[in-house]
Amino acid sequence: MTYLVTGATGKAGRHVVSALLAAGERVRALTRNPAESALPPEVEVVAGDLTDPATVPFDGVTGVHLLTIGGDDYATLTTGPELVKRAQDAGVRRIAVLWNGDVGPVEEAVAASELAWTRLQPTDFMGNTLHLAPSIRAEGQVREPFSDVPAAPVHEADVGAVSAAVLTSDGHAGKAYTLTGPEALTARQRVARVSAALGRELTFVELTEAQARDRWRDQGLADDMIDTLVAWQGSPPPHAYTVTNTVAEILGRPPRTFDEWAKEHAPLFT
Repeated sequence: MTYLVTGATGKAGRHVVSALLAAGERVRALTRNPAESALPPEVEVVAGDLTDPATVPFDGVTGVHLLTIGGDDYATLTTGPELVKRAQDAGVRRIAVLWNGDVGPVEEAVAASELAWTRLQPTDFMGNTLHLAPSIRAEGQVREPFSDVPAAPVHEADVGAVSAAVLTSDGHAGKAYTLTGPEALTARQRVARVSAALGRELTFVELTEAQARDRWRDQGLADDMIDTLVAWQGSPPPHAYTVTNTVAEILGRPPRTFDEWAKEHAPLFT
């Protein structure tokens, strides 16, 4: 059986690929830039874009790890209905949908289909902390908004493992899984953990919401994505900071900790 991983070079996507390979499955990886994918040689890397469903090769695929955003600006996809129809017509059986913080066109199209779908709802990726690396390397300083708002980030490797598990095993159809790490942490606390992993002091400077919006806009993010970031970081719903046991229940082991993540990625901050 072949599994299609969209966003295969992204934070979670690479881990979905690795988990499927570790389970002995064949993997087809979708990316807009195959030449730069740096994926293992046993992976079938194909060019395609979720904003253009005709470019997505569903033929011969049993299950799909499906993103809900696409394009250079990471905007919410509006191509959900066409993607789902093409998947069904090709004989796809299962889809793991990785949401971006809200139920949008892709999630709605998948839920209305005949596919065995599972929605993966990570509250936040630990890997999102990597955007702090340039300022930490250059200045030993972090500039972020909403410094004392908690979230329960999940290690992206755990998201990849969960996606592989729901695609290759029974009992997950029609379910929405909120995925978290083992503890809730504020942005200021995460920076303190990175500081401990590096063995040096870091300074935290809090941005206003307006400053944060300007920065994200300068980075090329779409307005709807900026609104999502503000909502999730500034006033998250309770499930964003409530720790769940989902990762442990599906994988049969505890979720990875932020301290583990910080130690693994410490070289990227130096």
